[in-house]
Amino acid sequence: MNRFKKLDLHKLQRSLMVCTMLVLMFGLMSNFPAKAERLKDLAGIQGVRQNQLMGYGLVVGLDGSGDQTTQTPFTVQSIISMMQQMGVTIPVGTSLQLKNVAAVMVTTSLPPFARPGQTLDITVSSMGNAKSLKGGTLLMTPLKGADNQIYAMAQGNILVGGVGASANGSQTQVNHLSVGKISGGATVERAVPSPIGHGNTIQLELNTADFSTASRVVEAINNKFGAETAAAVDGRVIQVKAPMVNDQRVAFLGALESIEVTPAQTAAKVILNARTGSIVMNQSVSLETCAVAHGNLSVVINTDNAVSQPNSLSNGQTAATANSNISITKEGGKLLMLNAGASLADVVKALNSIGATPQDLLAILQAMKSSGALRAELEII
Repeated sequence: MNRFKKLDLHKLQRSLMVCTMLVLMFGLMSNFPAKAERLKDLAGIQGVRQNQLMGYGLVVGLDGSGDQTTQTPFTVQSIISMMQQMGVTIPVGTSLQLKNVAAVMVTTSLPPFARPGQTLDITVSSMGNAKSLKGGTLLMTPLKGADNQIYAMAQGNILVGGVGASANGSQTQVNHLSVGKISGGATVERAVPSPIGHGNTIQLELNTADFSTASRVVEAINNKFGAETAAAVDGRVIQVKAPMVNDQRVAFLGALESIEVTPAQTAAKVILNARTGSIVMNQSVSLETCAVAHGNLSVVINTDNAVSQPNSLSNGQTAATANSNISITKEGGKLLMLNAGASLADVVKALNSIGATPQDLLAILQAMKSSGALRAELEII
């Protein structure tokens, strides 16, 4: 019993160490200025998108690792229906033992501008109780879109990136055996129209809605192609004037995507994984005065406002600064005092050093957010 407790303690310590490393890493990253990015990484063209496809099929040729037909009647029904279409009639009441067959769902995405004859990679996933799809062959499966129309046909040998073995009553499995892939396993049969705008304009859509970034994109486009070329519709959509001829429009879009824009700094955000205790923040997070008591832990944050008064002949300006003094205590333990100006990264690091658990971190951060002392959006996953 003690051995398992030690193992759990080691796992917790490793989790907290990883948490601290991530916090420090992102804290350091927040000190660097924003970097210019290509417009193609910040926005997409309205109407140019991929479409999800899905189909139901059968995998044959399994080495006894297929569905147990007594528990998956849909597999038997699919086999009977397929055999009837091929002119083979199975007598009513026949009990089929199909250990080498598995019912599967086939999924893929149809990229924009795909044309008939183009091949797509597909994912094959067991929907019954098949033990493994290794070595199986997917029979011809139609792939349909949301409109229930067939856009591709899939077939081929499945590649499973895993292995399983059993000996003397024990089983060993590495990776997942009930999901596999077929490279180029689907052939496009129907194209989806992907109009690049209508008339003499196109619509750019930012990946993340932000008014500041939208304004910067408009300014960068107008500086390169002339005034009034682009105009922001809202915080996400930007309307851009483009040539009418397709060839010229493609060249224009190529140049448009290469424009470099420095995006605006995103809102402060803290993401906490409640299961592992990992904490990630996208920039320096400010803390206000607060006091939190959680079990045998106490966190006190005091903000000291200081005023710097220059000499009378120095032509300087009066400046006000706010420094945070943070103290963390644990009942029966030690008192930790953090330096002035400490950030949330310092708080988390200090909590980890006195043995706070992931649940402790979650409760304390939630309390800080509820009281308004944590100046950031808190997302728990």
